[in-house]
Amino acid sequence: MSKPIVATTSLAGCFGCHMSLLDIDEKVLDLFKLVELNKSPLNDIKKFNKKCDVGIIEGGCANDENVHVLKDFRKNCNTLIALGSCAITGGLPALRNNIKLKECMEEAYINNITTKDNNKEEIIPCDKDIPKILDRIYPINEVVKIDYYIPGCPPRAKLIWLTLRALITGEEVDIPYEVIKYD
Repeated sequence: MSKPIVATTSLAGCFGCHMSLLDIDEKVLDLFKLVELNKSPLNDIKKFNKKCDVGIIEGGCANDENVHVLKDFRKNCNTLIALGSCAITGGLPALRNNIKLKECMEEAYINNITTKDNNKEEIIPCDKDIPKILDRIYPINEVVKIDYYIPGCPPRAKLIWLTLRALITGEEVDIPYEVIKYD
């Protein structure tokens, strides 16, 4: 019997959810016995080379490249999991949503103390090789259909492990309350 194929990616976030995934410690070896890892920063495979059973996405969509990657995951993965607060709600990056994009860019490149003296021409970078910033940070379910959500900032390692193991093995997910509580 072949192993389920899993892919992961990080969009607009801090990579903390991937770090939490690695925090399952020695169970990561058990995970790799259960799955084949395809496109992921964990194995540095940059492009899909086969259809995946499960795609795990952390981070929201802040630019057009994030949207492209997310849609590519939806196309290449049978099941998508939103991992963490940034994927589910936009998380901390979504604090930008209360500021007009023009104001945000001017503050970042023209009006702040570190650029004020070094950007006399008041240039805001704009190049075809730089992803276009979106008007706001979008939770990933506003861009594609998401099948499962694992909450947290970052989600606890045990919650990730229990959820992935259950999904991969087809077992019931029996998550103890202390794994998902917030305090």
